[in-house]
Amino acid sequence: MQGNDGMADHRESPGSPSATDSPPDAPPSPLGSGRILILVVERDPHIRELEAHFLSEAGYAVEFAADGKEALQRAQLLLPDIIITEILVPKLDGLALCRKLKADDKTRGITVLVFSILAAQGRATEAGADAFLMKPLAEHRLVGTVKTLMASRLEGETRI
Repeated sequence: MQGNDGMADHRESPGSPSATDSPPDAPPSPLGSGRILILVVERDPHIRELEAHFLSEAGYAVEFAADGKEALQRAQLLLPDIIITEILVPKLDGLALCRKLKADDKTRGITVLVFSILAAQGRATEAGADAFLMKPLAEHRLVGTVKTLMASRLEGETRI
């Protein structure tokens, strides 16, 4: 569904996790803009739903993009603290997305976590990713990595 601004409308269905369902003691953004905002770029709706649930339960605000081009537009608009992207997303793959984000002064500071079924840690690092996680999805690994990335960002060290 398209909103009035031409961007895809990401309203959640009843009972599904949303950015507003997180606990009141959510982690603050290191950029001072309120809660930490995570943009998830994932084509698989089941993985997307699980990521939303795990991250929302951990207190993070979560937004979504179904493909790389949409993610780039939303990143420029929202300036999330972290982007979690699969490599195999349509229109602009996750590695190309990472390169574009890191080449743009406006989005260069966004932390990028590549989360993929592909064994591509070296390629992710070359593209400028701040971290890489291999699927399958495990709540403690995903949330733990996000927490580590945010702690490192506060200390000025983004590579783990």
